[in-house]
Amino acid sequence: MVLSKAESHSDASVHSTFASRYVRTILPRFKMGEDSIPKEAAYQIINDELMLDGNPRLNLASFVTTWMEPECDKLMMDSINKNYVDMDEYPVTTELQNRCVNIIARLFNAPLEEAESAVGVGTVGSSEAIMLAGLAFKRRWQNKMRAEGKPCDKPNIVTGANVQVCWEKFARYFEVELKEVKLSEGYYVMDPAKAVEMVDENTICVAAILGSTLNGEFEDVKLLNDLLVEKNKETGWDTPIHVDAASGGFIAPFIYPELEWDFRLPLVKSINVSGHKYGLVYAGVGWVIWRTKEDLPEELIFHINYLGADQPTFTLNFSKGSSQIIAQYYQLIRLGYEVWLWNIMENCSENALVLKEGLEKTGRFNIVSKDIGVPLFEISDSLRRFGWIVPAYTMPPNAQHVTVLRVVIREDFSRTLAERLVSDIEKVMHELDALTARVTSKILVTEEKKENDVNVTVVKKTELETQREITDAWKKFVKARKTNGVC
Repeated sequence: MVLSKAESHSDASVHSTFASRYVRTILPRFKMGEDSIPKEAAYQIINDELMLDGNPRLNLASFVTTWMEPECDKLMMDSINKNYVDMDEYPVTTELQNRCVNIIARLFNAPLEEAESAVGVGTVGSSEAIMLAGLAFKRRWQNKMRAEGKPCDKPNIVTGANVQVCWEKFARYFEVELKEVKLSEGYYVMDPAKAVEMVDENTICVAAILGSTLNGEFEDVKLLNDLLVEKNKETGWDTPIHVDAASGGFIAPFIYPELEWDFRLPLVKSINVSGHKYGLVYAGVGWVIWRTKEDLPEELIFHINYLGADQPTFTLNFSKGSSQIIAQYYQLIRLGYEVWLWNIMENCSENALVLKEGLEKTGRFNIVSKDIGVPLFEISDSLRRFGWIVPAYTMPPNAQHVTVLRVVIREDFSRTLAERLVSDIEKVMHELDALTARVTSKILVTEEKKENDVNVTVVKKTELETQREITDAWKKFVKARKTNGVC
């Protein structure tokens, strides 16, 4: 005899997610619900909301890696449950981190003997790396000033006004005065000569940027080093340099090997780099490397033993995943110099050139990126309705009248996408030109009617007012195009 059981309607709805009550019920957003929901429904509801996010591959605002090989994806998922800080439990993961530190240190020409270990640590990104480097500089400066019997309560750091916000965070969080070198039109990075002029006895370091977040340009670290060497000789000070190579650290060694910006320069004491940018790893990994052990004060390093063995640690956080560390090691051994240089960085440079030439042919854009640097470009309008995500911002003080839109050329930005972007930009410009003509014509007609009406006092619009009216009309036009889609 065959026994059977009729499935209830409630059971069936669980297995047919879109037929369940969970897709028509408002779920709690700001507090935990009283009842559970099926895993299929939870997945579908969250996945549906995430569909409204932008496409990471078309997010040209970001330096962060958006594609990795499936084999690396698998390694990351296999290690996603490993806590990076548990060094005794996961000694191989710790060893892989140490290998990454040594590979990167030698890539940056650290003065190491063949069997000597480099000094550095993996972080969650360049922001944490910069905090750690800054703390090391501050502590070394404080120790020096105390040893000389001088006050050490007013440290400062010299940077360009083009630095990333993490430098401002460091200065505010750790009570260090931030002295910024102002920019000027046509010169959007720190002027080494002006930076050295701002250095005084309380300067803990000068921070140079290898790949400005504004236009990708490399600052002249070599000139900064030479000028600072001379000032240190004149004053008896020992002001060092930190290089923020978040973007350019994995570019310069391959594309510009003769460029002196790293530990080949004697005053460069530490360098940070983002593994999740041109280190080609998903978001969540950065590195900070010190020139020698003496450049990282021992008192900043903590030693713990409650995870099984003595473990030195110098990080701002404690627990974090191991996946990105393992992925970084994968990329370093998988690609090597050959692929990193010829197959990836050269591709980025060539695709940047395609985009640059395409934009210049329109006769409408000024390219603010330099030939040496991270590949970024200035364009002049939003492309979101085509799926592109392009950031808009103004330059820092003294150049704030310059408005920039940025395009970052990453590993996964192909020539086809470069040509498509140029085509979409041309479409936008054509529509903008047509709209400008229509709005200008409407304004002139309106003013002419008012002039012909003897009872109306006509106040002529200024050129700026006319331009604002055109801009407002363009914004309304773009908004309408975004919302008038086909369901």
